[in-house]
Amino acid sequence: MENKVKIISDKKGDSLLDTLQFRSYEETIGKIKKKVGDRPKMPRYLPKGIWTEQSIRVLEERYLLKDVNGKIIETPDGMCWRVAWDIASAESVWGKSKNQVKKITEAFYKLLSSHEFLPNSPTLMNAGTGNGLQYSACFVLPVEDSLVGIFDAIKYQALIHQTGGGTGFSFSRLRGRGSMVKSSRGTASGPVSFMRIFDAATNEIKQGGKRRGANMGILRVDHPDIMEFIHCKEEGGITNFNISVAITEEFMKAYEAGREYDLIDPKTGEVRGKLDAIKVFDDIAQGAWRTGDPGLIFIDRINTGTPNPVPGLGPIESTNPCGEQPLYPYDSCNLGSIFLNNFVIKDKGKKVVDWERLRSVSALSARFLDDVIEMNPYPMKEIRQTSLAIRRIGLGVGGWADMLCLLGIPYDSNEAIELAEKVMKTIYEASLTASQELAVERGTFPLFGKSIYKKDIPRRNATVTTIAPTGSISIIAGASSGIEPLFAVAFQHIVKDASLDRTLSFVNPIFESVAKERDV
Repeated sequence: MENKVKIISDKKGDSLLDTLQFRSYEETIGKIKKKVGDRPKMPRYLPKGIWTEQSIRVLEERYLLKDVNGKIIETPDGMCWRVAWDIASAESVWGKSKNQVKKITEAFYKLLSSHEFLPNSPTLMNAGTGNGLQYSACFVLPVEDSLVGIFDAIKYQALIHQTGGGTGFSFSRLRGRGSMVKSSRGTASGPVSFMRIFDAATNEIKQGGKRRGANMGILRVDHPDIMEFIHCKEEGGITNFNISVAITEEFMKAYEAGREYDLIDPKTGEVRGKLDAIKVFDDIAQGAWRTGDPGLIFIDRINTGTPNPVPGLGPIESTNPCGEQPLYPYDSCNLGSIFLNNFVIKDKGKKVVDWERLRSVSALSARFLDDVIEMNPYPMKEIRQTSLAIRRIGLGVGGWADMLCLLGIPYDSNEAIELAEKVMKTIYEASLTASQELAVERGTFPLFGKSIYKKDIPRRNATVTTIAPTGSISIIAGASSGIEPLFAVAFQHIVKDASLDRTLSFVNPIFESVAKERDV
């Protein structure tokens, strides 16, 4: 077995990651290529995908392979085969033969070409290309309170954006504006000033040459500069960041009691002032109403619950850019989404959910995402180490509003809520069972024994489900985005590319079909 864990030391005080050793990416891929060889041609008997005009335009702009002259040399189905073969090649690590890998490739291909499941964009863009760019969408990097630490984070941010990923940061460790800096005998400029440097760096780096960079910036609500942070986007700039306030239990108690709470110097731990909790919360709400930012991250809840599966790795401080995935420093997650509009069938003249198919697709998708972890050329050794140690996957959904339309269920109804619970229960249980079966076949994630699940049934992945926004892949799938309601039945969508913005016109296919049926 590749990535076999070797325990070096378990002494108190050692980092959990320091106790692990993994085979290098180059060695792992070399063994895989030796066993399965080059990618075969796509068999003619495989079904062809159905692609909308809008999906083809997005694929041609960002995803399909091009020659040195910029000419497209790949079809959408060819992309699905390329990705499926590359990811399925990981199966050889655990003893699958070349013929078995081909069968799994065909199963993965059918998932992708049918749009029942699609992985995050970097996997579609980079898998099987040999371009050396990584397959994950989500990363978190630490920002230490030193000039070297800050600019190391900017350097790593640039590397990740260059390879197609997005980055999350907590700036809570940085001392506040006006604090003394002993080395220079000057004063600190504070987190927001450095965020502007991160933002400027993002402007100069395209994500894998395909799209603009994206960041999440988080600051604790008890940081001395929290008010400047809350209002930082109202003045313009910092356009490449979503920002969120890390809300603590202590702050919520102060808010409920209508009292002030302490601001804490992150360098010394000393109280540096007080703020009225209700005033702060009102400012957050007003800012979100005016600009869409800041959001709220309930950081204490995250760290005391399942989002923190291995507490020994340290507290979680940040999430990915869209906010759905809390991550450790140098952590990543491979995301993928099941498009629910494909699971509505007719049974005895009535439209119903194909629960059995949903379960089987969920299980196969979880296997796909675990294979991605193996094949991923991570941009940094620290990220590779953390990712292999806990093996996060994030299986989510898209096309939820479309599913409701097909079933004739109002989005804002109790029936929709009940269906949502059943859908996610089905996906979670199927993906967790798949992870448990993979643990028998391949072993648990290496830090399972240090995790909150150590007394449960062994599992391959520290996390299995995550609901992502599915911005670009929902266009590829021809489906509504994530779990959101329909924006409109007809609208224009601006796609922000690396070099320019493009406008796509959409008419919801379900609305169009119903309109034709009713001769509207």
